[in-house]
Amino acid sequence: MSRKLLLLIAALIFLTPWVFAADSPRFRGPNSSGVFVESGLLEAWPPKGPQLLWSVDGLGESYASVSTSDGRLFTTGMAGEKGTVYAFDVAGKPLWKTEYGPEHKGNGYPGTRTTPTIVGDRLFLLSALGQAVALNATTGAVLWQVDLFERFQGENIYFGLSESPLVVDDKVLFTPGSPDASVVALDVATGETVWVSRGLDDAAAYCTPVLFDHGEHRQILTMVEEHIIGLDPETGKRLWQEPSSVEWKIHATSPVVHGNSFYITHGYEQGGKLYELAADGKSVQEQWSDDKLDVQLGGAVWFDGRIYGAASKKTWYSLDAATGNVLASIPRLGKAAVVYADGRLYGYTEAGKVVLVDPDPDHFEVISSFRITEGSGQHWSHPVVSNGVLYIRHGEVLMAFDVKKPS
Repeated sequence: MSRKLLLLIAALIFLTPWVFAADSPRFRGPNSSGVFVESGLLEAWPPKGPQLLWSVDGLGESYASVSTSDGRLFTTGMAGEKGTVYAFDVAGKPLWKTEYGPEHKGNGYPGTRTTPTIVGDRLFLLSALGQAVALNATTGAVLWQVDLFERFQGENIYFGLSESPLVVDDKVLFTPGSPDASVVALDVATGETVWVSRGLDDAAAYCTPVLFDHGEHRQILTMVEEHIIGLDPETGKRLWQEPSSVEWKIHATSPVVHGNSFYITHGYEQGGKLYELAADGKSVQEQWSDDKLDVQLGGAVWFDGRIYGAASKKTWYSLDAATGNVLASIPRLGKAAVVYADGRLYGYTEAGKVVLVDPDPDHFEVISSFRITEGSGQHWSHPVVSNGVLYIRHGEVLMAFDVKKPS
């Protein structure tokens, strides 16, 4: 190769900006919808699965997944009883790690729950013991830390707080489930209290809040012990509440928003429901319910007029979002965390298989699969697809797989 050509290649590399258009800076993607904006991904995998690019061991017990932002990866883990947040580059090289305090033993399910949320150069997380923490995403330095139960006089729930923070404008939201302060907003810069949701005493219920942004009605949408609620993001005022009492008081799957509607689902054979927000934004109306798709903690996705998920009895369903009718199903595929990217469903089953599924109801079937052999504990972390890489977390191990089509 000529010296002139080498200089040209070097110049192009130097001048080409690094673009991370498909970052996933929070739990279940940019909008917490489980839909990852990707293109150019493999339509099927080799028989042994996609190429493993790298894996990192020794991250401690965890059910967290990974967040990605500007060429960096973030996740959490518990070693002993201490929680740690880790940062890596996209090649798996450690950048920093910061211990943020004790974590929850989980009443039989020990490990961190929180997936970090990245906004600009700040990282936010919530320990299962109610410690809200903000760190510098570049250095790992702790910027502020707030004990939510101490500040708002609340009590923890049985398996420990299990949400990932939602940042809206200059506020970061948490659900301590305290009396007269079920949901709270803290200032992202200082950790000072901005508002509390007065008039609601529901405990937390393992649900990560989402932003419901439709037309004039911008609301915080979440599920607490006995209700689905909509909150004004500026003031915390409760705009509406809808009773939602379920067995075990567990709402571990976030609402899935589409247009002026949202879908909720619960495990334990309790099915799901679709609601529509009223024109004035102050109430909701149930549109339909179904008793088939009862996602316990693996999330649901909504795209192309269909809702997908893995039911508690291991059958995957495709529902018509307009009616709730079953369009297609895959029996015995397994309880799983399910996400969508570039025309395919990605699932990580509780049996440790990663599956690639054709979502077309006329061809609803597994295209490819492989088994996770690294790590230990439950296979409960949600998969992440970011910048052509599939990230799978299994206990103390984080793995990165190349799912891009060859260039």
